[in-house]
Amino acid sequence: RKIPTLSVRLSLRSVTMSSSPAPNALDLVDALIADYEAKLGLSPGESLKSSKGKPNQQKQPKKKGPKQGKQQQPPKQKNAPANLNQPDICKLEFKVGVITKVWVHPTADKLYCEEIDVGEEGGPRQIASGLRPHFTEEQMLGQRLLVVSNLKPKNLVGFKSHGMVLCAASAKDDGSELVEFVEPPSDAPVGEVITFEGLPAPEPLSASQVDKKKVFQACLEGMKTTDDCQAAWNGHVFKTSAGPCKSATIAGGAMR
Repeated sequence: RKIPTLSVRLSLRSVTMSSSPAPNALDLVDALIADYEAKLGLSPGESLKSSKGKPNQQKQPKKKGPKQGKQQQPPKQKNAPANLNQPDICKLEFKVGVITKVWVHPTADKLYCEEIDVGEEGGPRQIASGLRPHFTEEQMLGQRLLVVSNLKPKNLVGFKSHGMVLCAASAKDDGSELVEFVEPPSDAPVGEVITFEGLPAPEPLSASQVDKKKVFQACLEGMKTTDDCQAAWNGHVFKTSAGPCKSATIAGGAMR
């Protein structure tokens, strides 16, 4: 009795399995197409042309590299440090200038106020000089001279002075003082920076450095005219492209 029952069950099972429809060729093709679309990352029915550029693999994280297009700017360079090893006189800046305007200081008895052209784009400099006891306004106007141009501006009796004119001085027999301008050659261009015979080209310090290190005061002792009235520092003559600078008659006189 058990054997017939088993055979019935097997027979029913075989009938059930055989009752499901066998897959046809079109179903197999569709399955293959769906499999390839999945592998290629295509949407169902999407053509290969429309998928151009799509990766067939998972996107990998991009490695960060240097940005293209904009060039990296070089680091900003700081101003070159001041050359403190040069001779003191080379730390100062002397320029050829000419007085274009002069007037009497309203409250100071010994001061002239001047506008002096030293060849700068900003126009003439305003400078005050204690020269009223030595020159008339007519003598001052149009005078060619040297200007110490990297001194810190100073208020002289309410007038802001942007530099100093350079003069030579000597004592007279009566105890008074003879003062003369240190003059550049007549054809030296206005604005030319003075060099010094036998010394390297000057590298002037900033006005604040000159003031802080008291450079001008350190140079005063060596600034004298030579026996032939040429301006010099420790024997090194003040020169322009047109020749040496000199006073009219003062030999061996202090310059200030």
